[in-house]
Amino acid sequence: MTYLFLIASVLLGVLVVVVLKPSKKTVRLLLAFSGSYLLSVAILHLLPEVYTDSSNNNIIGICILAGIILQSILESFSKGAEHGHIHIHTNGRAFPKLLFVSLCVHAFSEGLPIYHSGENLLWAIIVHKIPIAIILTIFLVNSNFSKKTIGFFLTIFALMSPLGVLISDKIIFFELYSSEITAVIIGIFLHISTIILFESSENHNFNLHKFLAIMAGILLTVFTL
Repeated sequence: MTYLFLIASVLLGVLVVVVLKPSKKTVRLLLAFSGSYLLSVAILHLLPEVYTDSSNNNIIGICILAGIILQSILESFSKGAEHGHIHIHTNGRAFPKLLFVSLCVHAFSEGLPIYHSGENLLWAIIVHKIPIAIILTIFLVNSNFSKKTIGFFLTIFALMSPLGVLISDKIIFFELYSSEITAVIIGIFLHISTIILFESSENHNFNLHKFLAIMAGILLTVFTL
């Protein structure tokens, strides 16, 4: 079921674009909700788990910092797609290969600790993937790529996290170092979620709708996980 949920999260994002055609404001609110949910899961559940399971807390801290650095490197190629901002201008000419590779690496790495970290991490990634799939689909459609190209990219992207889960299940290395790998993913989550939540609002005004979306993500984590 884990594989199906991960694939379905991307498919759901695509269907939202095709059927509902969400506005920019709606997408921003979904991002705010997913960012707060991601941050809440990382702080309330994943952090305590990795520090409890590990015999070397210093290594865990280093791995979290490594995750933050890794995500910073990936974003230099993906141009911010992981947190909802794709700063690439194209007109259906050259497909952005670096965007493709960096997002696939990001999705694959997210899948690696799921098998050993349980449902908390799984749901965090699912909630994160839905708005990202929406943004990716909108970007690809607006860039006038062919339906075949769009379908190929989204299919590969949807399969990356399940592939990470499969490999971590089959290779003993990922079981032996599950706490360290989860710590790296925590660093990635912290980087993405804080950018989503704390980037400057328009004219630095208080945004009630965004605040309510953030609170909804936090409360959902507190009361359901």
